[in-house]
Amino acid sequence: MILDEELAKNSRLVTNLPLCEVRIQNEARFPWIILVPKRDNIEEIIDLSIEDQEQLLKELRMASQVMQTQFDADKLNIGALGNIVRQLHIHVIARYETDLAWPNPVWGYFELSTQYAADALERRIKLLKDAFDKLA
Repeated sequence: MILDEELAKNSRLVTNLPLCEVRIQNEARFPWIILVPKRDNIEEIIDLSIEDQEQLLKELRMASQVMQTQFDADKLNIGALGNIVRQLHIHVIARYETDLAWPNPVWGYFELSTQYAADALERRIKLLKDAFDKLA
């Protein structure tokens, strides 16, 4: 799999699951991860084999558990838009009724992202990696 340039620019690797890379979106306002299937030329979930679709659902469940337990979200937003980045990737975002964009979607709500400070990003990556390792 070749990672799309936008995904590479705006996210960092957290861990690898059997099907997907788990990446953290470099947006400090929201706990936000992305699952990227490690398959070439995949734009839609239906482009995956049935076996890979089943594995994706398992990994999405795991990612949702991690996000809910680590961040105690009021709501998880899960989506695969693909309007700008065509490569299949699934967002899992922990949302709170008190966050700046609530109740709107986070996509397009802010003109500019608020990136993590380098040390905060490394701490968040470690927290997430440890949480995934415990479920594996």
